[in-house]
Amino acid sequence: MKIDNHFDVIIIGAGAAGLICAIESGKRGKSVLLIDHSKKIGEKIRISGGGRCNFTNLNTHDSKFISNNDKFMVSALSQYTQYDFIKLVESHNIKFHEKKLGQLFCDESSQHIIDMLLAECEKSGVTLFKEKIVSNIIKNEKFYSIDLGDTHYISSSLVVATGGLSVPKIGATKFGYDIAKKFDLEIIDPSAALVPLTFSDNILKMCKELTGISQDAIVSYGKTFFKEGMLFTHRGLSGPSILQISSYWKLTNEIDINLCPNLNVYQFLEDKKKSHSKQDLISIISDIIPKRLAISLSNYLNIKGKISEIPNKVLLNLASFLNSWKLKPTGTEGYRTAEVTLGGVNTDELSSKTMMSKKYPGLFFIGEVVDVTGHLGGYNFQWAWSSGYVAGQYT
Repeated sequence: MKIDNHFDVIIIGAGAAGLICAIESGKRGKSVLLIDHSKKIGEKIRISGGGRCNFTNLNTHDSKFISNNDKFMVSALSQYTQYDFIKLVESHNIKFHEKKLGQLFCDESSQHIIDMLLAECEKSGVTLFKEKIVSNIIKNEKFYSIDLGDTHYISSSLVVATGGLSVPKIGATKFGYDIAKKFDLEIIDPSAALVPLTFSDNILKMCKELTGISQDAIVSYGKTFFKEGMLFTHRGLSGPSILQISSYWKLTNEIDINLCPNLNVYQFLEDKKKSHSKQDLISIISDIIPKRLAISLSNYLNIKGKISEIPNKVLLNLASFLNSWKLKPTGTEGYRTAEVTLGGVNTDELSSKTMMSKKYPGLFFIGEVVDVTGHLGGYNFQWAWSSGYVAGQYT
């Protein structure tokens, strides 16, 4: 087998984390080989944010992340902050805006972020291989050896930036977990996160009838809750509040939905019963939720007629439903539509300061392949930038 080249650093995966790591390693004068199995680089960046890339969040903080070690991400996030990445974006004259809740999007296209990262890689002297499959990895006393077909490359540092299992149609695989297992590193079982929830029977029927309707809601699971938009779909429930809670929800358990988070519905109905006694109930609750939803819930609960004719006990049941609708999802839509993967390489295996394996010097894991999962809204990209930057300082 031919020995073709020796690099200081080899990075497997040219997504967000891999690209920023390559840039930082190259800036330090290291010879860097960045390998990806896809023809197009940065596809997850390209499709994110509706094609405008929600590249970070002004409110980035360790509390916005989930991990078996809830403080693991503190070091990386402090070494490379959201403002550091914003500075890089501004240096390339990429125009952006804050949409809501601190979320930053490109004014035009997410391709600008990809082009920026590739330009920085070129400036840092990074060698980029596309459409290359790593067939084997070997560790000896000094080097990591990477087989690419009939050629292999060696390096002192190996960085695994292969991502998780979400959105397989753009190339997501379990390869990063396989590498971790090869080196006897523990994996926190992966699962789909930031993903729509599915239901069965009457609830699914209702969701199908209400497809396209959105409603601001507080969605809770235990003590965790999110107050954002919720969307009915032909498969179940989606929208930001549902995606957020999906990262916390456990199978067979209930979630709680407050469809009127700014209103005591029973008090509202009592007042209406006194002031508009002849008004139809559906007409009244259509003032606080979409009419199609009002009709559907009226049918579901079998509550109809003039409000004056409806007993307070029945109104209380309706109010309890609107302020605390308890639902038991049957599952999620899975990795096909998940924005990110929960779980991954156990953070106990890695240094939070460097992202390097505690067992194997020179072996790094960064980005989504690690058991760090951000909330919706640019946090997962910031984790990619921060973890990639940190590894780049120590490769």
